[in-house]
Formats: sequence, structure tokens, C-alpha cells
Amino acid sequence: MLGSILYVIIGLVLLVVGGEFLVRTSVALSFKLQLSKMVIGLTVVSFATSAPELLVSIQAALDGLSDMSLGNVIGSNIANIGLVLGITALIGPLAIDKDFYKFNWPVMVLLSLALYVFLNNDGVLSLLEGGILLASLVTYLYLLIKRARKSGGEEEVEEVDDALRQVSNFKIVIWLLIGAVALFYGAELLVDGAKEIAQSMGVSEGVIAVTLIAVGTSVPELAASVIAALKQEKAISLGNLIGSNIFNIASVLGITALIQPIEVKDAALIDVNIFWMLGFAIVLLPLAFIPKKMELSRPKGLLIFAAYCIFVALVFVK
Repeated sequence: MLGSILYVIIGLVLLVVGGEFLVRTSVALSFKLQLSKMVIGLTVVSFATSAPELLVSIQAALDGLSDMSLGNVIGSNIANIGLVLGITALIGPLAIDKDFYKFNWPVMVLLSLALYVFLNNDGVLSLLEGGILLASLVTYLYLLIKRARKSGGEEEVEEVDDALRQVSNFKIVIWLLIGAVALFYGAELLVDGAKEIAQSMGVSEGVIAVTLIAVGTSVPELAASVIAALKQEKAISLGNLIGSNIFNIASVLGITALIQPIEVKDAALIDVNIFWMLGFAIVLLPLAFIPKKMELSRPKGLLIFAAYCIFVALVFVK
């Protein structure tokens, strides 16, 4: 058991390191391809930050642990709202922009519902359904860039570091190698460790995936959000987390299903956990307007975080 926990910790550290190097590489490469800063922020950075979840899901699916790849995404989407957003709002109230309810929120809810329909239909996320999710992502990105250009959102993209314009080709190759190796071995260690923990605790891989792995792959977002909130920066936005949830469903599960169809083995994933994911997604709209409009206050943050704690407790009790 101790060895398995060590595997998981080392795996998570490698995923964080690998993800960071991949983001740097992607941004530096994008500058060399002369993409605008806005396009890099909305697409390249989002893809790169989803890389840990993607590799964990592919690795789990290839190992025949499809519940782990599905549980990872469902749990990550719940953790992004319940844990990351809840704690960030507790530190300081968050302003909500109009784009939230006009564009990002409806897309996240539609994709969440589509995932439920696909899984509830036959208990499998097939190659065709994976293709539909991926096509939805391409459409979303096209509309996202179009909307951002219309509103002249170049200055909004704070996560793109201008210093990466000057990086040499040699450095980019080294970063890419470090990122790829760290992500590959991180995913392998995390999946192996989590599988052994599940077996020794007598719980399903799905339970470990929606809790331990999901929180682990949400740690970078949580750290960045808490630091930004403590510094009273507006760098963390609801949009970033919702974007992450959209990418998790459309790119992580879409690509994984194209490589290996995802079969539901643990019924709790579609009978219980996916409803928690839908609940967390849907409840954000009333929270955005009641009682104070367009603000996620501390009491609202406490409510979301308390609901997340209840979710985790219920997962293990069941």
C-alpha cells in the first residue's frame, strides 16, 4: 500500500512537471509559428494543460481500466467546480463575466448532457461518439476565437508569457523531451499506483479515479487559483475552469474513445457520479444571479465546497 501511494505521488509530481514543460514548449512553438497571443491562450495553452488528464485516461483505457479514464474526467470536472472554484471563492469573491452564461456555461452543460446520453445509451463511449465530442470541440474553439476577436480580447490572455517569444529551437526540443518523458512515466506510475490502492482498499477503480486521481490532476489549477486569489489578481476566472471542463469531456474523452472505446464497468459512474457532475455544472447558473448578480461570493463558495465534501464522503461510503 505504501509503495502504491508513493507511485501515485511521484506520478502526480511528474504530471505537473511534464504539463508545465509542455505548456512552455507549446507557447514558444506557437510564437515561432506567428500565432496571435489570444489564439495561443485560448487553444494551445488549454490543450497543453489538459495533457496530464489525457495521458492518464489513454493509459488507463489501454490497460483495460476504462472506469479509471472515465472516472478521472467526471471527478476532475466535479473537482474543478466544487474544490477549485469553491476554495477560490472562499478566499475572495469572484466576478462573473457575461460570456459565462451566454457562451461557456451552455457549452459545458450541453457537452455534459451529451456525455450522459452517450453512456446511458449502451454503457460504452464508442469511436463514433468520441469523434462527435472532438468535432464539438473544434466547433467550440472556432466560435471562441471568433468571439474573442470580435471583442478584441488580446489583452485578456494573462497566462501567455511574452518572454517565450525569444526561446531557441534547441531549448524547445529539450523542453518537449522533458515534458513528454515526464508525462508518459507520470501517467504510468499514477495509473499503476491507483489500481493497486483500489485493490488493497477493496473499492473500484472508478472510486479512486473520481476522488484521488481527479483531485491530483486538478492540483495545478487549484494551486494557480489560490495563489492568484491570495494576490487578489483576476487571473483566475470562472471561464478558465469551465474551459477546462469542456476540454476534459471533448478532448480527453473524445481522443481516448478514438484510440480505445471506453466501457462503463462501475455502474455508479453513470447512476450516481455523472449526476453530481451535471448538478455542479447546472447549479452555477442560479449561483451567478442569486442573491447578488454576477458575483461568486464567499457564502456561495462555501456552499459549493461543502457539496464537494459531501460528494467525496458519499463515494467512499457507497
